[in-house]
Amino acid sequence: MHILITNDDGIEAKGINTLVDYCKKAGYEVTVVAPVHERSASSHSLTLRRPVRVCQIADQMYSVDGTPVDCMVIAIQKLITKPIDLVISGINAGQNMGEDIHYSGTVAAAMEAAFFGYKAIAVSINSYKNQLFDTAAHWMINLLNNGITDILQDKFILNVNIPNVPVEQIKGIRLTNTGHRKYYNFIKLVEEDKLSFSYLIGGDLPVWEKQKGSDAEAIDECCVSLTPLGFELTKGDAFPVLLEWLEESSFTK
Repeated sequence: MHILITNDDGIEAKGINTLVDYCKKAGYEVTVVAPVHERSASSHSLTLRRPVRVCQIADQMYSVDGTPVDCMVIAIQKLITKPIDLVISGINAGQNMGEDIHYSGTVAAAMEAAFFGYKAIAVSINSYKNQLFDTAAHWMINLLNNGITDILQDKFILNVNIPNVPVEQIKGIRLTNTGHRKYYNFIKLVEEDKLSFSYLIGGDLPVWEKQKGSDAEAIDECCVSLTPLGFELTKGDAFPVLLEWLEESSFTK
């Protein structure tokens, strides 16, 4: 099996390199295309209006001076010359659950791969520091060896979050929904005067609502969280009220 691996923490990040090592030891062929620098919270952004430089730094390993989505576009349209069986984005340093998936460059890279028709997995570990990447890599190989790729459909995104605990403390795997979180003290003022101010985004750690069946609940109870994601944005249950309004309205030209 040929796996394309990317991330948003940068090509030198410990998470991606731990995953690559585990995949190779498990006998999987790996190609790595990842940002040269950290691009966390870049969401689904593309680099426009300037050239994006790509460098080969080792056999089947490329750095990209752009976003995680740039990496997928360049990898799929230019760099990859043999069939891809799976795209994995991660291992991200920090969880990608609830609303955070909308900001995540990790999830966005997997979603871009799905746009191109590939099966894709985004994998993250639930800690912003002292991450046990070996735990996350162990469980990713566990999923692969048990045939997760075989049951995923093309254009399918699986969001995987793994507790930051030793392997033996993981209690199981759960199929979950995306949860809900709140950030407090979301900005920190750096400098302020009468006419302007400067700030940094990144306040206190998120507070997760303990919703039944959510990704946050699974992580809190030391279980691996598997959340299937899609990119259908149409809100179908809003159609009836809008159709009724359209039928009752009288528009003028």
